[in-house]
Amino acid sequence: MTSAPRPETDDRFKPHASREMAEMFDDVSGRYDLLNRIMTLGQDDHWRECLADAVPERARVVLDLCTGSGTSLTGLRRPGRLVIGIDVSLGMLEVARESEGRTGWAPRLVAADGFHLPLRDASLDAITVAFGIRNLRPRDQALREIRRVLKPGGTLVVLEATAPSPGPLAPFHRFYLAHVLPRLGRLSPDPSAYAYLSRSILDFGPGESFDADLVAAGFATERRRRFLLGASRLWEARRMDPGAAPAVENPSLQAARDPRESGGRMPTAASRRAAEWRAWTALQLATSLAIVGVLLWALWTFEKVTPGLVVRGWNGSAMRLVLWLGLLGFGVRSVVLSVRLMGGPPRR
Repeated sequence: MTSAPRPETDDRFKPHASREMAEMFDDVSGRYDLLNRIMTLGQDDHWRECLADAVPERARVVLDLCTGSGTSLTGLRRPGRLVIGIDVSLGMLEVARESEGRTGWAPRLVAADGFHLPLRDASLDAITVAFGIRNLRPRDQALREIRRVLKPGGTLVVLEATAPSPGPLAPFHRFYLAHVLPRLGRLSPDPSAYAYLSRSILDFGPGESFDADLVAAGFATERRRRFLLGASRLWEARRMDPGAAPAVENPSLQAARDPRESGGRMPTAASRRAAEWRAWTALQLATSLAIVGVLLWALWTFEKVTPGLVVRGWNGSAMRLVLWLGLLGFGVRSVVLSVRLMGGPPRR
């Protein structure tokens, strides 16, 4: 399947379009996470957890490239690990800073161009890129820069939205990307950003060309995963160096946490606020849905027994109107609370 034609008139598709990318993401930073939840049907949190779990526990210095609003950063935290977030958009980094804080275990946030990383050669144990690699053009140059700062044997984990592969669901997937996604972007301050998102996913393709790009840049892919029937994919790769000895852990050092433990994410003020907010919103949603159920039962009962009641004329019409208005109001509230719960807590 051939990828969609590249829109040459859009400057964001030009090589090294860092300034254009920064301007676009600055404009959409306020609602970026909410729209991501909606567009991925609430699955992007799970995908990011898989991205974080693919980073070896022994990795002590980890870069999240194209970190955006920092959604992937919390999952990368481990005791004794330095986490760095780099993005070209100051607006997105400000959102990340509000969420992650400034002290203690907070990740170090840096505004920089992905083609000119302010890091020494072979200084990182692992690099993650979530939904950002398709924005780095030319991709071969971006992968060479990633390889430069990664240690021999270091891990690269890439999560990216992909175009449909041939199959029975491909027409539906392509229709969603080409028509539904741009219309959802109307909820954003910059709808053109989501038209770009649609075209850039189709331009990236189903992922085979990226496999070849990784090999050409000196990476060996160790694992591939598909999510949501191929709507996004995860690559786990390792920097290969001919003749270089593989990295080994120092047996004289002991990890700060038991490797048998699951998770290992550091608690933050933002995560505690998020847990409280989710519990309260879920309680409101459950209450609203219960009221919807009661109103449906009351409306069904009223319509069933009305013929045998003395209620006539405007009294019956008024009762019916009250029930329908209540059902409409709490139905809308349930939908709003569901979308809000999918979107996550508001940024402070």
